[in-house]
Amino acid sequence: MHKEGSGLALTLPEVALFGVLGGMTFAAKVVMAGLPNIEPVSLMVMLFAVTFGRKAVYPIYVYVLLEFVLYGLNLWSINYLYIWAVLAGGAWLLREMTNPLGWAVLSGLFGLLFGTLCAPVYFIIGGWAYGVTWWINCIPFDVLHCLGNFAIALVLFVPLRKVIAQLYRSIRKSGPPQEP
Repeated sequence: MHKEGSGLALTLPEVALFGVLGGMTFAAKVVMAGLPNIEPVSLMVMLFAVTFGRKAVYPIYVYVLLEFVLYGLNLWSINYLYIWAVLAGGAWLLREMTNPLGWAVLSGLFGLLFGTLCAPVYFIIGGWAYGVTWWINCIPFDVLHCLGNFAIALVLFVPLRKVIAQLYRSIRKSGPPQEP
């Protein structure tokens, strides 16, 4: 028997919410684009995973689609197809954690390992030397990514988790309109 709200089926309010959240994540990243590898995307992906479970794929891939539309397709596009799912999976496994420092460490570690997680695509496309060179060149940006992710998650994860969870509860309670 199919349980209401299980699986990946969406209600109309969820479609709207996930579209808006994916779009807001994209807009926030664009606004912060002047800061090298300091962005809110990692924070939002973690929040989506702990709040929406498997349905986190929807706002995450709305964000990814918007990236592809604005910046076009390239090698980094392959990375974006899996890298956010890696972070979402890690966050989902830790979903019971309440300590903001723990979320900051997860987000910072993801930022530090971002280049490493993307490197397989460059190894496959360009060979060992290309992959290693690409990965080494990413290290300074990964350090900035780590620090930015850590700070953003430390300050914002817990309050935004409460806001997004409350918002999600409210749309799930609303249900379809009743006949008079």
